[in-house]
Amino acid sequence: MYSTKEYLKHGTLFFLTIIATTLAGGEWLYGRSILSDELPLTWEYFVLSLQFSLPFIGILLIHELGHLFTSIYHKVRSSLPYFIPAWLGFLGSPSIGTFGAIIQMKGIISSRKKFFDIGVAGPLAGFVVAFAVLIYGFTQLPEADYIYEIHPEYADPNYVLSEDEDMMDFELGYNLLFWTMEKTLADPERMPAMSEIIHYPFLFAGYLALFFTAINLLPIGQLDGGHVVFGLFPRHHKIISIVVYTVFLFYAGLGIISPFEDLNYLALALPLYIGFLYICYRKSGLSNTNKWIMALGIAAIQYSLVSISPDIQGYTGWLFFAFLVGRILGINHPEVMDGTKLDQKRKILGWLAIILFILCFTPEPFVFE
Repeated sequence: MYSTKEYLKHGTLFFLTIIATTLAGGEWLYGRSILSDELPLTWEYFVLSLQFSLPFIGILLIHELGHLFTSIYHKVRSSLPYFIPAWLGFLGSPSIGTFGAIIQMKGIISSRKKFFDIGVAGPLAGFVVAFAVLIYGFTQLPEADYIYEIHPEYADPNYVLSEDEDMMDFELGYNLLFWTMEKTLADPERMPAMSEIIHYPFLFAGYLALFFTAINLLPIGQLDGGHVVFGLFPRHHKIISIVVYTVFLFYAGLGIISPFEDLNYLALALPLYIGFLYICYRKSGLSNTNKWIMALGIAAIQYSLVSISPDIQGYTGWLFFAFLVGRILGINHPEVMDGTKLDQKRKILGWLAIILFILCFTPEPFVFE
């Protein structure tokens, strides 16, 4: 079905992604760059770092294989999984070693059921493995003094961060599932703070898996969640997609434009931001006039809310993803020749996927200061 060249290409990308995520995972695990003198790259370091990369990439692989095997079952041509390695340690920047993985559909998907099956199979398959990894991570926490191996300074009661010491504050945000599992499974004496989860490879890998599950299940356009909504709500999927996308974009940019900023800054930033919002609606199916109305309306409401409540803030980290969805992937879902409604079993799976999205979505997944 696939040529030797394809297996070689995709296999090489997969291998490079394993290497990249292992390097990145080791940096999170030990709290320092492998290019520093404090963390020399050794075989022992590499093997220990596999505790992060193997479960993390394994979950992504199962997700993509869910799509692949379902497309094969429905006789829809598709590519093998494309893994995208992305270790940024050589730039001195934190990374997770990958931008994820995708499968390219090469054949025509002719029915609503096929779109639904292919779309929902990946997140459900990946979630099962992610859930198992998190159960292991929460129930097999190391002793509380494990963190002193990473940060020996924490053991010094007199330790105080000096004014000259440059330190990045990084913290993971809660989602409903992670919070619930922590409260029900973890030993409170051993459970680390959310700023220290990065040093616990199974918890960090599981957390990232929930993050990727949630963004794939966003009920927008041709994301997996968009396929689910297309199947569940054949008459209303377009309006659901545009409404969810608008709320997502609104939250992402909330607080960027503030009446308390310098007027010279606003004179430049405001038109640029409105233009950015307009571009985000380029593949929305709206008329040109309505795109400008949406962009101006979002900016005006955000500006008004900030003027009333200056501390209100969204999560700007979502803006780039919102741009990718609106400008490249598109907000609309393609129509099909066979619009037969889903059977009851598929509807149950669809609602399960929506519940998983709610449980896994994190409003502020990565907080840097």
